[in-house]
Amino acid sequence: MILYGLPTCSDCKAAIKALEAAGRDVDFRDVRANPLSEAEWAPLIAQFGDNLVDRKSQSYRNLNAWLRESEADAQLEAQPALMARPVITDGINWTLGWDDDARDAWL
Repeated sequence: MILYGLPTCSDCKAAIKALEAAGRDVDFRDVRANPLSEAEWAPLIAQFGDNLVDRKSQSYRNLNAWLRESEADAQLEAQPALMARPVITDGINWTLGWDDDARDAWL
């Protein structure tokens, strides 16, 4: 499974810890250090749409007006840290965040 996120994200850390404790093999993808290509963003955006952008974040508030009005793909390509985290997939199933629904899906 792949977990997309940031190494400083507390939800990402909690998800990795819980998944590994449950015996899952987790491949962590740091979206800031190893940005996704347009083709890699496409399935995430198709799955989650605008919900993939964390509009409450400081990174979002720091965007210029043009980028704030742009589509999610342009925002995420310009600032990968805008991604709501974590995104977890096994190639078939997808979850966004580390809430009860995500924990129920993976644990």
